[in-house]
Amino acid sequence: MERMEWLVEELNKHCYNYYVLDNPTISDADFDKLYDELLALEQQTGIVLENSPTKRVGGEALDGFVKRQHKFRMYSLDKCRTLEQVESFVEDIKKQEPNSTFTLGYKFDGLTIVITYKNGFYENATTRGNGIIGEDVTQQVRTIKSVPLKIKFKGELIVSGEGMITNANLEKYNKMSNEPLKNARNAVSGAIRNLDPKETAKRNLDFFCYNVVYAENKNFKTQAEMNKFIKDNNFLTEPYQKVCTTSEELCKEITKVDKIKTDIGFLIDGMVIKLNEIDKREEFGYTSKFPKWAMAYKFEAQEVTSILNDIVWQVGRTGKITPIAEIEPVELAGAMVKRATLNNYGDIERKQIQKPSRVFVRRSNEVIPEILGLAELLPNSHEIEKPIVCPCCGATLQEIGALLFCPNRTGCKEQVVDRLTHFASRNAMNIEGIRDQISEQLYSKLNVTQPSDLYKLTKDELLKLDNFKDKKAQNIINSLQKSKKVQLNNLIYALGVPNVGTKTAKDLAKYFGTLNNLRHANLEELASIRDIGDIVAASVVNFFANEYNSKMIDNLLDCGIQVEESEKVLGGCLEGKTFVLTGTLPTYSRDEATVLIEKNGGQVSSSVSKKTSYVLAGESAGSKLIKAQNLGVVIISEEEFLQLIEKK
Repeated sequence: MERMEWLVEELNKHCYNYYVLDNPTISDADFDKLYDELLALEQQTGIVLENSPTKRVGGEALDGFVKRQHKFRMYSLDKCRTLEQVESFVEDIKKQEPNSTFTLGYKFDGLTIVITYKNGFYENATTRGNGIIGEDVTQQVRTIKSVPLKIKFKGELIVSGEGMITNANLEKYNKMSNEPLKNARNAVSGAIRNLDPKETAKRNLDFFCYNVVYAENKNFKTQAEMNKFIKDNNFLTEPYQKVCTTSEELCKEITKVDKIKTDIGFLIDGMVIKLNEIDKREEFGYTSKFPKWAMAYKFEAQEVTSILNDIVWQVGRTGKITPIAEIEPVELAGAMVKRATLNNYGDIERKQIQKPSRVFVRRSNEVIPEILGLAELLPNSHEIEKPIVCPCCGATLQEIGALLFCPNRTGCKEQVVDRLTHFASRNAMNIEGIRDQISEQLYSKLNVTQPSDLYKLTKDELLKLDNFKDKKAQNIINSLQKSKKVQLNNLIYALGVPNVGTKTAKDLAKYFGTLNNLRHANLEELASIRDIGDIVAASVVNFFANEYNSKMIDNLLDCGIQVEESEKVLGGCLEGKTFVLTGTLPTYSRDEATVLIEKNGGQVSSSVSKKTSYVLAGESAGSKLIKAQNLGVVIISEEEFLQLIEKK
């Protein structure tokens, strides 16, 4: 056993020197000799140590991916494409925190992975997924040789980083493979999401660690300090890390990297800017998708040219008509592209697009690429006519500003189907079983034209639909009944108010408290709400002032929709107060305490900072309590918390 333990430590040391430091200290032949000895001892004893390098070859193929919920929400990054936007980002931060500094690093173009360690050993790995739930890729990631199986830190540790493949390893793989991979991004995604870990191992991936999501009983003052911790625990870190104090420094460094990005040896598509001072980050907070203290600068997107053959006009759930370009298939950013977007007819005129013609096509983060402009007219090119009637139902289109709309709210199949599907979606009413194909049948066969019609459906009617049997029909009826009790923010989002996403719906629900308050809100009041500008405010006012929309809401209420409303939060006794919860409270769960705080106008943060008003501490409070004590933040018990509320 002692010999096995020595071999494991020795081999892992050489792996670290080779794969992380790029500084081999042993010949391949000598490494193989030690490896073979360890393998023989493992076969002889039947024991494989937890951090043995023999585990990296991959085990048996899996039947399917298991979903795993992240312990902490995983956010993506907001993006900008100009240096002027970088300057604005820095300026906004400095207005609030003049002495702020910023870290700059590569924006890797691979696959985000979250890895957990316990007691110093590799525990599991998960893809980012939707930020809340990802796929368990523990066995696949174990094969990545730059992922340490054992680290110095003994507390629970959760890190995130990027699964990558170097250009050299991609080239090497393609020389040996019968089916060469087209680009590095697809190579990584395909490897990590391969159910056979042995296939993952063949691609010789790397993992660049750039963030500590959670470190038990440990706090970091700066991103630079966090980066050092990552490196000290033998993770492969990005080779480029800079701390800058001004936007000028950031822009200079970004420009420098942009010029040499193709020589780095692996794929990057931009740079990541973060507020260096970690304790200040909570002051800026998050949107529903992004941290407000970080930004990703995107390098100029890859562009190609192709022949635009035709324009297809699509109808959305709001009735808006959008032009979609059908182009000759062309490979772009690792995908074969056949369609690309144009914003509206004015976009076609402004870019002087004709059909057929050769056009510039760009793909960055969008699922569907966009047409940038005209590259060349062809002998048979001719102007694209503005549509007069709806391509779906034939109704005469209405022109509002630069946009075209179909006014046929209940008779236009495409917009009705999209509207029903949106209404039933998870972040809206969460009606299970109603998706695009079902919505189409509901419209075509059962004449369901508005959301309230859903609640009038019977089981016998649903059994008339294709592929519907007793259980499927009953499940939808049950889900419809369950959805009648709905949170205000979910209903707001379900209604499909233009320019109102899930985050804005929550803001509106929190501010107004009741549906009736929101329906009678005026433009001035809406525009005064934080993060809601004039455009969104006008969208909300116009939506609820529309007679059709008002009737639609009344019909829903008549069908028994019960909105879980609360008193208007503004002006509550906890208004302006920020709470951090830690430990186990005697009466309330954390979720219940959070609802109580928000109901009374306060807000809840996940981390302690100087701006924290109170730390609500229960039994077994951990590092947050210690940090609060060090910062002098007021610490209260559940009893003291309830006394704060009772004082109102």
